[in-house]
Amino acid sequence: MATTIEPITLPQLSNDEIARYSRHLILPEVGMEGQQKLKAAKVLCVGTGGLGSPLALYLAAAGIGTLGLVDFDVVDSSNLQRQIIHSTKDVGRPKIDSAAEKLIALNPFLNVVKHETMLTSQNALDIIRDYDVVADGTDNFPTRYLVNDACVLTGKPNAYGSIFRFEGQASVFATEHGPCYRCLYPEPPPPGLVPSCAEGGVLGILPGLVGVIQATEVIKLILGKGEPLIGRLLLVNALDMRFRELKLRKNPDCPVCGTHPTVTQLIDYQQFCGIVPETKMAPVQNGIPQMSVKELKQRLDQGDDLFILDVREPFEYQIARIEGQIDGQAGSHLIPLGDLPKRLSELNPAQEIVVQCKSGGRSQRAAEFLAKNGFAKLHNLAGGITAWSSEIDPKVPKY
Repeated sequence: MATTIEPITLPQLSNDEIARYSRHLILPEVGMEGQQKLKAAKVLCVGTGGLGSPLALYLAAAGIGTLGLVDFDVVDSSNLQRQIIHSTKDVGRPKIDSAAEKLIALNPFLNVVKHETMLTSQNALDIIRDYDVVADGTDNFPTRYLVNDACVLTGKPNAYGSIFRFEGQASVFATEHGPCYRCLYPEPPPPGLVPSCAEGGVLGILPGLVGVIQATEVIKLILGKGEPLIGRLLLVNALDMRFRELKLRKNPDCPVCGTHPTVTQLIDYQQFCGIVPETKMAPVQNGIPQMSVKELKQRLDQGDDLFILDVREPFEYQIARIEGQIDGQAGSHLIPLGDLPKRLSELNPAQEIVVQCKSGGRSQRAAEFLAKNGFAKLHNLAGGITAWSSEIDPKVPKY
C-alpha cells in the first residue's frame, strides 16, 4: 500500500514547466496533479557524493520543487570515478556548491537549499523537519543511525541506500507502519570491522544504480503511487546483475520506533558506534602505541631498526608503498591482514614493528592481533600511507 505525502496546496505549472514535464503529464499515474505534487514537495538529500549525485540529478530533472542538500566536504579527484554531479574543474570546491550549480543548470525551476554543515545531533531535527522526504546518501554508520532516528522522531520517510564494492542495498524506512533502520540493524558493527569505500573500493557505476532506485522511491512516496520499498530490503549485486529482496518487519521492541521507545531524543552517534573522535585520540589505543608519520620519518632518517609491516592487499601495494632503506631492505614488507595468522613465523617478536595500512584501521586490528600473539614492540602508523603521502612524500600516490 502506497504512502502518500499530501501538500496543503498544489502550485500551478507554467507553460514552460508543462513543456518540460510533458512526458510525465501524459502518464496517467502522474498527470497534472502528480506533477504539481512533485513541484510542491520538499526533499532533503543527505550527501552529494556517490549516491547523492544521481539521486539529486534525477529528482531535479523530475520536477521536485525544493531540494535540500547537506554536505560539508570538498570535491577530490578520487570522487570523480562515481560522483557524476561533479567535474574535474570542481576539484577543491565545496561539493554543495558544485552540486547546486549543476542542479540549477539542469532545471532552473528548482529551488535548492544548501546546508553546508555536518549533520549532527544538534542540528538534524531542525534541518529535517522542514522536508517531506529524506534521502540518505551517507557512507558511514553514525550518520545512518542519526538520519534514521531523526526521521522517526520527525515522522519523515527515509529513502535509504548504501553501497560497497559491487553490492548495494535500498529500502524505505521510518514510515508510520513500516520498520526503521534500527529494526534491520539494531546494533552497529564493531569499529573497523566493515571497511569503508575508501578502504574496500566501490564499482563507480554501482551508486548510479542504487541512487536511481532511491530517487524512484522518493517520487513514488510523493505521488502516492505503486508499492514503495516499505518493509522490503532490495539487495543489488552488480557483478552478477542480480536483485534479491528480503522481507522486513517492524520490531515492536525497537528502541526508536517500537511500542515503548527508549530513544526519544538524538544521542551521541559516534559514541554509539564506538568511534573515538580524532581530537580525543590517545597516543595509545587498546594497548597499541600510535606513531605519527613524522615520527616514523624521523626515526628512519636516524637509522633506527624498524620493521614496517604493510597489511594491505597486494593490489594496493602495487598502487603505493613506503619506499626507502629499512634495515638494509627496501621499503615496507607486505603481509595482508587476512594472511597474518598463517604467516606469523615471518616476523621477529624481538624486532620493533610499525604496522601500516591505508589509513590506520586495518593496521590497528593487525597490531592488536600481534599483541595477543606475544609481540610486544608494536606501533600502529596513524593515518597510514595516506598520511605519509600528505605529510612526508607527496610523490606517493593517494588512492
